[in-house]
Amino acid sequence: MSRPLSDQERRKQISIRGIVGAESVAELKRGFNRHLHFTLVKDRNVATPRDYYFALAHTVRDHLVGRWIRTQQYYYEKDPKRIYYLSLEFYMGRTLQNTMINLGLQNACDEAIYQLGLDMEELEEIEEDAGLGNGGLGRLAACFLDSMATLGLAAYGYGIRYEYGIFNQKIRDGWQVEEADDWLRHGNPWEKARPEYMLPVHFYGRVEHTATGAKWVDTQVVLALPYDTPVPGYLNNTVNTMRLWSARAPNDFNLRDFNVGDYIQAVLDRNLAENISRVLYPNDNFFEGKELRLKQEYFVVAATLQDIIRRFKASKFGSTDSVRTVFDSFPDQVAIQLNDTHPAMAIPELMRILVDIEKLPWNKAWDITKRTFAYTNHTVLPEALERWPVDLVEKLLPRHLQIIYEINQRHLDHIAFLFPNDVDRLQRMSLIEEGGTKRINMAHLCIVGSHAVNGVAKIHSEIVKTQVFQDFAALEPEKFQNKTNGITPRRWLLLCNPGLAELIAEKIGEDYVRDLSQLTKLHECVDDDLFIREVAKVKQENKVKFALYLEKEYKVKINPSSMFDVHVKRIHEYKRQLMNCLHIITMYNRIRRDPVKLFVPRTVIIGGKAAPGYHMAKMIIKLINAVAQVVNSDPLVGSKLKVIFLENYRVSLAEKVIPATDLSEQISTAGTEASGTGNMKFMLNGALTIGTMDGANVEMAEEAGEENLFIFGMRMEDVTELDREGYDAQKYYDQLPELKEAIDQIKSGFFSPEEPDLFNDVVNMLFHHDRFKVFADYEAYVRCQEKVSELYLVSAGLGTRQGSSDGGTTSPPQGWVCACTWVPGEVAPGCAAAGSPPS
Repeated sequence: MSRPLSDQERRKQISIRGIVGAESVAELKRGFNRHLHFTLVKDRNVATPRDYYFALAHTVRDHLVGRWIRTQQYYYEKDPKRIYYLSLEFYMGRTLQNTMINLGLQNACDEAIYQLGLDMEELEEIEEDAGLGNGGLGRLAACFLDSMATLGLAAYGYGIRYEYGIFNQKIRDGWQVEEADDWLRHGNPWEKARPEYMLPVHFYGRVEHTATGAKWVDTQVVLALPYDTPVPGYLNNTVNTMRLWSARAPNDFNLRDFNVGDYIQAVLDRNLAENISRVLYPNDNFFEGKELRLKQEYFVVAATLQDIIRRFKASKFGSTDSVRTVFDSFPDQVAIQLNDTHPAMAIPELMRILVDIEKLPWNKAWDITKRTFAYTNHTVLPEALERWPVDLVEKLLPRHLQIIYEINQRHLDHIAFLFPNDVDRLQRMSLIEEGGTKRINMAHLCIVGSHAVNGVAKIHSEIVKTQVFQDFAALEPEKFQNKTNGITPRRWLLLCNPGLAELIAEKIGEDYVRDLSQLTKLHECVDDDLFIREVAKVKQENKVKFALYLEKEYKVKINPSSMFDVHVKRIHEYKRQLMNCLHIITMYNRIRRDPVKLFVPRTVIIGGKAAPGYHMAKMIIKLINAVAQVVNSDPLVGSKLKVIFLENYRVSLAEKVIPATDLSEQISTAGTEASGTGNMKFMLNGALTIGTMDGANVEMAEEAGEENLFIFGMRMEDVTELDREGYDAQKYYDQLPELKEAIDQIKSGFFSPEEPDLFNDVVNMLFHHDRFKVFADYEAYVRCQEKVSELYLVSAGLGTRQGSSDGGTTSPPQGWVCACTWVPGEVAPGCAAAGSPPS
């Protein structure tokens, strides 16, 4: 159970986690008891831990409501330009602790809950993650909302309220099994339904061309019911809104088309409409052209644009009267950011509203549209780019197809004027791809319909400009920009690593929480032995805590002094979890060859979900688990090497593992990872990075100095050169004995004795169609990992750096703040360097 804070701790925590006043604690306790009684209709005799969580959540929410209403009133009074972030994914995680931190209530709540005889951590664990996203794209959207609220921007997130979020991953016999994520089954205390703002969304039907313009008729209507979630800024009284739409069938849905006898069936068929917001598509970096997915994409866009235009036209808080009727100032008042191409139908939808409903001339409508939209590209993998079949769009959204054709015609006329007789260029730049199935290239639509296009890291933005959309960038170079992704330091430091956050605040003040550039002040502490010991101590405490969690969950004894080597992200061939796996096998073979040789102990932790239909990703999970089983049960290895596959990796689990990590794995093939925000979370929490020059690793290396990251492997130009020559995996297999040994073990069934051929598909892929060239970087990766172990030993004052002339210990590189778990100069318990191998 949590304990009350000592005076010293309280003084230390005042700045970051709020002041504990007797009055505020008493008020929180009153609020808690009131909600338990009146909202949950329970008393302490029959209340469950979940009731206590809900009572606390409602109590904290009470502190949001006044600020929420005042913030919206203020926006109506000041009428600022509003930012609308449109995303099919918002990977929010849990809300309770984040809200307490942003309102400065954390310590007061801790104290109140302690005085009520309850355990805060236990209550926090009850909350379901809002897993309405797959990975980086959805988590970026969540971090953006937090940051925009903290900056006091008039910003709104718009998406879908999926009834089922990203599946829960269970590992059974080493295989991934998916279970539905029924995250709403107990209710969601953070959302407020707004049936009064319900809006119609149209599908199917046909287009009539009349004297007054085009009319979309005979449509099927689905209603969009908004649910609002507050998004509090950090200690600034701003509370913005995330509005998620839920699909509802209108009351006459299908009933008009049936005779009375079919009434029951007609009511049951309402599910067809409501399926639109039923489930999140669990694909990351893969396009699945299903009709239901296109419905979801248009559903969120159509409801959102009606809402945006209603808000633009009205100006008084709570007023529904149209005050603005002229759209000239629309782009000055409204900025819409498209998070990837998923909300791309917003472009033809806004054109439809302006031309068909508001009766603006095409050119004026198009100018307004372009000045309103901006587009973020998230991937350069060809299989991830959305290309919708023309036939499907024509059936579902016939008017939008006509508008897209018109946009394309005018666009191509312009290209033909600039580049006469260049047919190839016209084909490359068309919004419509011919040949086989006619498809609409949604990225091209976004580029043509936006005034700004950004990649999410420097290297990615360069690839977008010079390779993927080269023709467009040549035409309008000023349109293409870079906006390197970021993360919110509130969740990814204050919330998940309070010990480190407080230590930093003591040294440099708490302003860094809003402005991470202030962390450069820590340069002055590089030679401050006491501070570095404190940092190491916090890391060690985090590791001990996480080791206990792993022991409880996985029944594997973890050495908390081992290096925690962590690779957590979606399972995908390009992220190269396979290369990590080959390194594990190589380390295992080295230990078995010479069990008494000094070996820096490691706990390798890999986690992530595979898309349910992605066979190779699921095989990779099975292989990692098979290797883990052999390694973890080999008595020769003992506690030198342990391998854990983290089940059901998600936001709330990331908050546990990241603060305990020593080494962060960011090892994608150069030129494939757009940004990767996990790397930033690890670095903010004092882990060192092993990685390729890819995504945001490049800028992190620039910022921290390449000597302070473990950079290895091919650069982008090397990958391009290898593609030109032709990649021959066999060559590496023949030349590298340890690689050959690992592959032969996998192939022979060493890790799957009951099914020797189990991993044939994996081996076959690695030799014959590995787009991501695992073997080409294997040797450099293993060598770099040796340097990691060496520095881990040296930083603990336990080893010698190879090549140091005096044979003495070598200090870590200058400017390196030790994020290692061992206190310098002390021997870690159970460490092989203490004399004998750990038992």
